[in-house]
Amino acid sequence: MTKEELGTLILDSERQMYSTAKTILINDQDCADAIQETIVKAFSKIGTLKNDKYAKTWLIRILINECYTHLRKSSKLVPLEEVGEMAGIAAEQKADYSDLYRAVNSLKEELRMPVILYYIEDFNIKEIAQILEITEGAVQKRLARARGKLRRDLQESEALIV
Repeated sequence: MTKEELGTLILDSERQMYSTAKTILINDQDCADAIQETIVKAFSKIGTLKNDKYAKTWLIRILINECYTHLRKSSKLVPLEEVGEMAGIAAEQKADYSDLYRAVNSLKEELRMPVILYYIEDFNIKEIAQILEITEGAVQKRLARARGKLRRDLQESEALIV
């Protein structure tokens, strides 16, 4: 893959990269930082891509790794003043989201990522397995478990409303 082709892939994948980062990091500035680092790493490691056919999954995998790296770094130190602010912002954001969005976000990371990649990002089972570095069977099991949990959570929240 040439650098020009990689640039085109990145431009074509902007929305997917943002929404994938958003599911892990939530904060827009953190998402932008992770995406920027992903782009830098992708260009510097373009030679490690063995098959151009998997360029998009390779790019998303780099992004996910960058998001987790960012989480590890940022979780180590939070000024005390920001804790109250973050709680207020989180409460405001939660009030704006639908029941489904809240239910998806309440899933454990191992279940949430396959759901986001499959239903929102439109990746197939094989691509998700490559991105998450797990088997296709594991992806299918996680999707089935996530659907079951979402169904139960949404039925419970509906029962509370009625």
